[in-house]
Amino acid sequence: MQASAALPRALTRGRILPAVVGVWWVATTGLTHASPYTPSADAQILAQIPAGARHAQLPARRLARDRIDVALPLARIYINESRTTGDLRMLGYADAVLAPWVGPNSDSADALILHAAVLQSRHDFSAALRELDRGLRLRPDDPQAWLIRATVLRVLGRYEEASLACRKLSGRVSVAVDTLCEQGLRGLTGELTSAYAALTDLPTHTMPAAERAWRDSELGEMAVRMGRDEAAERWFKDGLASAPEDFYIRAAYADLLLRQRRANDALVLLMGKENLEPLLLRIAIAQKQLHDPGLAASRARLNAVFAAEHQRGEGLHRREEARFLLDVEGEARAALIAATDNWQVQHETDDVLVFVQAANATGSPQAAAAALVFVRENGLEDARLRNQGERL
Repeated sequence: MQASAALPRALTRGRILPAVVGVWWVATTGLTHASPYTPSADAQILAQIPAGARHAQLPARRLARDRIDVALPLARIYINESRTTGDLRMLGYADAVLAPWVGPNSDSADALILHAAVLQSRHDFSAALRELDRGLRLRPDDPQAWLIRATVLRVLGRYEEASLACRKLSGRVSVAVDTLCEQGLRGLTGELTSAYAALTDLPTHTMPAAERAWRDSELGEMAVRMGRDEAAERWFKDGLASAPEDFYIRAAYADLLLRQRRANDALVLLMGKENLEPLLLRIAIAQKQLHDPGLAASRARLNAVFAAEHQRGEGLHRREEARFLLDVEGEARAALIAATDNWQVQHETDDVLVFVQAANATGSPQAAAAALVFVRENGLEDARLRNQGERL
């Protein structure tokens, strides 16, 4: 039986707080078992929840301590809510619900794979890979585990290993998911034009909305790297039509508008999304371009977010902080420090871009040499980097 695979864009996508998931995550559907249980009747009871309990209330979470059949769907709700809303508290809820089921003696592949999704969303990529290894020892053919593994390895820039994980999906997921996994990587490793063509030709009439949104966002990103901005805008609009709440696509589209100095259009696109820090960053950049007085409030909120992360010793928003320092605060040297720290963790195309931009802004392009070596070794094509004056 083929899995109904979730599309785990890391809030970073890396993405981004994605995941991202962006940071590839980041699509926002819930995680599913390779062979999901289907009730025999609509009235069948799957789990007893105390009367009046809601998923975020304490009674439901208490019940999950002793009932894995309650803990797993509850954790999925929290993870999905976090990826949809950007509310990181939901990841904390998911972590707490899964804690009794992911200890050293855990025999639940589902719990371990869900926990890996939480760790991925927190950018704790090494821990996520370890948890996936544990889950795959229990269930070696689990497509969700392999898809998350491919996602994490892609964020880390470990493309050969990510490709091996993608190959494990063959025959276990839809043709669309299999193709998206494979072609997304080919588009980063010197085969951008052919990968773009392959995804463009991928039939969509039977695709679920989440898969269509993933395809459209992947094509939009590829078009951006090819310097085809009009096509990119069309793909991002199509993606949002399929998944209006996908904040990763919205962020990528906003970046395109901001690069074109269409700040007013970016603000319209991001209206009402100020509660999501990756989108608030883009709002602040648009406000800076427009000399909008609302910038003061956006700047204060973002400064508070980054200060709190430093205090907690976290680095979830490394890329966003580098962009904030560079594009909003105009502090190139501080931006370069943040971009360098970010590069130690993740290697997505936007990580390369902010690293190179910060290095150039300080007058020390050689400071981003590691990123440029990565670009050359992998055959990564990106028109935005060419516009930075680098010979790649």
